[in-house]
Amino acid sequence: MPTMTGKRAFLELLKQEGVDVLFGNPGTTELPLMDALAAEADIRYVLGLQEAVVMGMADGYAQASGKLAVVNLHVAPGLGNAMGMLYDAQKAASPILVTAGQHEQSFNVTEPILWADLPTMARPLVKWSTEVHRLADLPRIVHRAAKTAMAPPTGPVFLSLPGDILNDEAEIDLMAVTRVAPRIRADLDAIEAAAELLVRADRPMLVAGDAVAQSRAHDELAELAELLGAPVYLEGVSSTASFPTSHPLHRGPMGRLSPVLRKLLGQYDTMFSVGGDLFTLSLPSDVEPIPEGLVTIHLDLDPWELGKNYPARVAMLGDPKATLPEITAAVRRRLDDGRRAAMERRGAEMRARIADERAALAAKARADAGKSPVQALALLEAIGRVLPPDAVVIEEALSSAGGIRDLIRSDDPQSFFGLRGGGIGWGLPAAVGAKVALPGRPVVAIVGDGSAMYSCQALWTAARYRLGVVFVILNNSSYRILKQRVNALRGHAAQTGTYVGMDLEDPAIDFQALARSMGVASNVARTVAEATDLITAGIASGKPTLVEVTLDRSLGLG
Repeated sequence: MPTMTGKRAFLELLKQEGVDVLFGNPGTTELPLMDALAAEADIRYVLGLQEAVVMGMADGYAQASGKLAVVNLHVAPGLGNAMGMLYDAQKAASPILVTAGQHEQSFNVTEPILWADLPTMARPLVKWSTEVHRLADLPRIVHRAAKTAMAPPTGPVFLSLPGDILNDEAEIDLMAVTRVAPRIRADLDAIEAAAELLVRADRPMLVAGDAVAQSRAHDELAELAELLGAPVYLEGVSSTASFPTSHPLHRGPMGRLSPVLRKLLGQYDTMFSVGGDLFTLSLPSDVEPIPEGLVTIHLDLDPWELGKNYPARVAMLGDPKATLPEITAAVRRRLDDGRRAAMERRGAEMRARIADERAALAAKARADAGKSPVQALALLEAIGRVLPPDAVVIEEALSSAGGIRDLIRSDDPQSFFGLRGGGIGWGLPAAVGAKVALPGRPVVAIVGDGSAMYSCQALWTAARYRLGVVFVILNNSSYRILKQRVNALRGHAAQTGTYVGMDLEDPAIDFQALARSMGVASNVARTVAEATDLITAGIASGKPTLVEVTLDRSLGLG
């Protein structure tokens, strides 16, 4: 067995796990690791200026690459700063090894400055959380953590690294990597039962969840949808390109309000959710989202999600890419000429209806293209027309994002990532992480002004590492989504037009100066045409670029 220090062993273990990027923001307890990195050629250290930003970058990298991301934080305050973005990573099922430096164990009994019980702090937001107490255990723990993060359902894990463990030296057995094979096929009897229900359905619908993109199952879901002649909706809080948006059976996101869902689901007699949540809602309601009599079929890799809120007639634990072909084959075996013809007619009618809906939305957007200030819908439609086919879109536009999944094409599983957890500030750093993961693809972040100010330090990292992200800031000088929701209460704010703590002006935020101060080229657009010209030029430049678009500030409540 080789003799080495803990810090050297840790880096060797990461390389065994396929890690070549480490996101971090160092402090005194990370100095042993930083010293080891000074002599390390195979792991790239990407510096962020605040731990929430660092965590968001690791999340964007993990989602875009599908690989294990590693992030290094600084003791209790560093972990605390990262917790909001760690929550988002948990909700997105991002495979991340979160590490934090800890004081030397012989010192911790005195409760030194910055010390806390780090594994306990992290535990609610990760799959597994622990601290290394012996150097001999480091390889086993790192491999266990990586295996756990990557095992279905994927998600973040946490590891506390005391300074004495990193500085100690000993003979160390580095052991080897374990990966849990993810292509789990659902129970055969359940597959047959699901196929029987789908064949009997007169008005079926499919729901594409993030698991479809994560398992790279676009083709498999499209084949089933085409066979059934069924529309494919995106789950309510959809953070990936879970179905090709240019497909003629793609019908857009379901929404996340109970009355909206109930009205939509009332059009169908059978719902087959493939990795979709049922349901993550935005607001409480007295209305149940699922109407009486709707037959529900649910396939997921996470047993917790199956029947979590609403019962499923058939609940299948399995990977979409491995299981969908079995379901499609079982459906085909049950088809006679009459049923096949009925499904073909249904599919033709659905394609025509969806095409009409898309045309109407695009026409509405284009009709607003000349208005000033810029209308969000018109801007999104125009961006969709100018983006190259291989563009990766990172979206955290909140109240300005309506129609984005229909207007901006996202056809491959790595082409779109959105805010899953709801903790704002994710978009800018996630775009940086996505560009690190996919350096050969254009990355465009569409982010609201309020969200951008939570994590504007990400601009510096983009400039520092020459990452050609185009950051599009939608500036309505407010927390517009909060204004919309407080307005819906029909209370004092709606009656007086007074919105306390929701305006971002007086002074106005100077995004141009902010970007330039961090080394990012910046321009402001006051028309749709100016915006698309600047975005196109930013992509062509290959340099980090900020495009600020002045948006209409009205609440759009009719």
